[in-house]
Amino acid sequence: MSNLLVKPRTHNKTYHSLTAEQAGWTYLNFEAKILEAGEQIVGDTGEYEYCFALLGGNFKVEAAGQVWETGNGRKDVFSGIGHAMYLSRRTPFVLTAQSPGTDIAICKVLSDEDHPPRMKRPEEAAIEYRGGDNANRQINSLLEPGFGCHKIVCVEVYTPSGNWSSFPAHKHDERKVAEDGTLLEANLEEIYFYKIDKPQGYAIQQVYTEDRSLDEIIRVKNNEAVLVPKGYHPVVAGHGYNVYYLNFLAGSDQSLANTSDPDHDWIYGTWKGADPRLPIVTAEMNG
Repeated sequence: MSNLLVKPRTHNKTYHSLTAEQAGWTYLNFEAKILEAGEQIVGDTGEYEYCFALLGGNFKVEAAGQVWETGNGRKDVFSGIGHAMYLSRRTPFVLTAQSPGTDIAICKVLSDEDHPPRMKRPEEAAIEYRGGDNANRQINSLLEPGFGCHKIVCVEVYTPSGNWSSFPAHKHDERKVAEDGTLLEANLEEIYFYKIDKPQGYAIQQVYTEDRSLDEIIRVKNNEAVLVPKGYHPVVAGHGYNVYYLNFLAGSDQSLANTSDPDHDWIYGTWKGADPRLPIVTAEMNG
C-alpha cells in the first residue's frame, strides 16, 4: 500500500486525524469528523490557525465574542459550495453541529501571526474553470491566496466523470523568486481529501518527481486522502464517477504559485472547448 494514501478510520466519528509529524512534514495537520445535531467541539486554537471546511450539514461557531452560523449548509459536497470558518491562533471556540451527520474537515497550521476570524460563505466563493475538453474542472476558492490568514490555502475541486484534473501536472516543492521579486513557485505541503458521488467510485492520482525518486500511482476511494509532500500530482476521475477533492495547503507562502511539468507544457492552449457538465455545484444549490 502507498504510504501517501491515508484511509479513513471505520466506526469512528473522527474518521481522519493526521498530525504533521505523522505525515512526515512540517505544517499541515488534518482532521475530518461527523457530528450529530447538538454535538460540540470545544477547544482553543493555541499556537495554530484553523480552517473548518463544511462538507455537509450546518454548524455554529462561537469565538472571539462573536457568533457565526452557516444556515444554508449543503447536504453533501455534491449539493452546493462549502462554508469555511477561519480562526487565528490563541482563540477559544465552541463549534456546535446544527444538523444530523454534520461532516467537517479541519486544517490547523502553526502560526505566529494574528488575523481576524471570518466565515467565508458559499456565495462569496469565486468559481474558476481550469483546462478544457476532458481536462476541464471546477475550482471553488474557500481560503484563497490573499485571504486574511497566515499560511492556509483551501480550495475544493470538482472533476466530471472521466476527466483529468490538476493537469497538466504541476509542483510546488521549492521556493523560486524572479529577479523582480515575483514569486514563481512556493514550497507547499498539500492534502487531497476525496469524496466520490457513488460509493463504488474512485479516482487515480499520480505523485512523481522529475528524477522519479518518488513515483506512485494511487487508486483513491471515497473519504480517502492523499499526501503530496513534493512532486507533480495529477488526478483522473474514474469513468462514471464525479470526483470531489478538498485541498489544504501550507508552507513557505500563502500562495498557489507552482511550476508545471515541462514535458506537458505544450498542452496549454490546445483545448477546443469547455465541458458542458460544469458547473457541478453552485451556491444557489445550498440549503
